Amino acid sequence: MSRRVVRQSKFRHVFGQAVRNDQCYDDIRVSRVTWDSSFCAVNPKFVAIIIDASGGGAFLVLPLNKVWQIPENGLDAALSEPVVVLEGHSKRVGIVSWHPTARNVLLSAGNCENKPVFISGCDNQVVIWNVGTGEAMISLDDMHPDVIFSVSWSRNGSLLCTACKDKKVRIIDPRKKKIVAEKDKAHEGARPMRAIFLADGNIFTTGFSRMSERQLALWKSVCVYR
Repeated sequence: MSRRVVRQSKFRHVFGQAVRNDQCYDDIRVSRVTWDSSFCAVNPKFVAIIIDASGGGAFLVLPLNKVWQIPENGLDAALSEPVVVLEGHSKRVGIVSWHPTARNVLLSAGNCENKPVFISGCDNQVVIWNVGTGEAMISLDDMHPDVIFSVSWSRNGSLLCTACKDKKVRIIDPRKKKIVAEKDKAHEGARPMRAIFLADGNIFTTGFSRMSERQLALWKSVCVYR
């Protein structure tokens, strides 16, 4: 009889440990709306978190090293204000993603797939922010006629890849505010799909067939990095 040998994971005996209380943020109301999202994005200096708020469209940008400005006479109350509040979306925000190479550049996009169809819950807008100044640098308003399911930066940050409820995958040059390539009906199912840039510039998508069967696909990108 042959015996099947399963190689053990090298991470089998690796355990995480919580940081000290003075390195944690408390009382952050993370959004309770469920969608296909990571709810937060992190770079070496900041964390952006989608939070629960009336009307939607709210998220916090907090410093990881927790640098606070202490009043001259000392503290008389806990500091709870974020470093910057970014205001520009008219409705709910469901996607945040830091630029892979540029410092303090954050992308946000509307995502509200779980809201009733008779409620207009998202603006189908992609905004690229300068977190240092709190200003919107680029706003992509008219490229998505329906809910944006996912947004992914290319490896050098020159292009964006989006998946939309209209079943199209788009490659966008954000600086030119131009769609440089798109794939219609990447997955024909009605359920949400996602698309990401791979390191070689190709696109990987996950979605569903008309029979709600999970599908994976790899697409050759016609775009060339500049």
